[in-house]
Amino acid sequence: MDNQEFKPVKEGKVREVYDNGDTLIIVATDRISAFDVILKNKITEKGAILTKMSKFWFDFTKDIVPNHMVSTDTADMPEFFRNGEFEGNSMKCRKLEMFPVECIVRGYITGSGWESYQKDGTVCGIKLAEGLQESQQLPEPIYTPTTKADLGLHDEHITFEDTVEALEKLYPGKGADYARQIKDCTIQLYKKCAEYAWEKGIIIADTKFEFGLDEEGNVVLGDEMLTPDSSRFWPREGYTPGKAQPSFDKQFVRDWLKQNPGSGYLLPEEVVVKTVDKYKEAYALLTGETFQ
Repeated sequence: MDNQEFKPVKEGKVREVYDNGDTLIIVATDRISAFDVILKNKITEKGAILTKMSKFWFDFTKDIVPNHMVSTDTADMPEFFRNGEFEGNSMKCRKLEMFPVECIVRGYITGSGWESYQKDGTVCGIKLAEGLQESQQLPEPIYTPTTKADLGLHDEHITFEDTVEALEKLYPGKGADYARQIKDCTIQLYKKCAEYAWEKGIIIADTKFEFGLDEEGNVVLGDEMLTPDSSRFWPREGYTPGKAQPSFDKQFVRDWLKQNPGSGYLLPEEVVVKTVDKYKEAYALLTGETFQ
């Protein structure tokens, strides 16, 4: 397959997926999305930062659940990928049959969860204690899965019972077990990584994971992991419940877009620069390495 041309078999908001026979090559582009819209700017080096960060976490958590990563070295990929366009931002992965669920875990109350709580004291239908403040840590992380929407559509919140029902339809007799496994893995992954990140100066307020099945029917972690695109990262220093927190993730971009509704999803250069600087700062804090 070495000298052939490759075309993406799937294009998401940020990532492109290439079929490589018995494996996939997943490329994290420098595109950025907010509110389910792809912005007109690219965030330089963002794809490489996301790939290196996912690699770090996949290595860190393989004792909890196996993951799909094979290699991030383009020398292990076909010749087509051995050039500047793909260097650093490509990951060779095992093929999985992905579950149609985004496994979201929230350790702090913020964003849409905070808005919902203010209305009726619940987050995604889960009743929480009274008197919580914005950005407050929850007594225990909560699992709030969603559907996986197509490009341009919004993911919808579902209950754990909905997950069981959806997976039972796909895997009769096994769906409930798979639903429990992915919920348990989500909470375990979050707790281990949030504890580690706290020690490094970062609060992981919430994040999402995606899982699938390998050929033997084992649950495997796929997609990306604990990047600023899939998580809310706050600096531990200066953390004060009762208000919104500054962040290392694309919340900064979301906030700018909210304040500039006529922007046409085009960011000014200083917002682009500040965004990539925040991603690099988070990477350095978490891994102990300066991003190269």
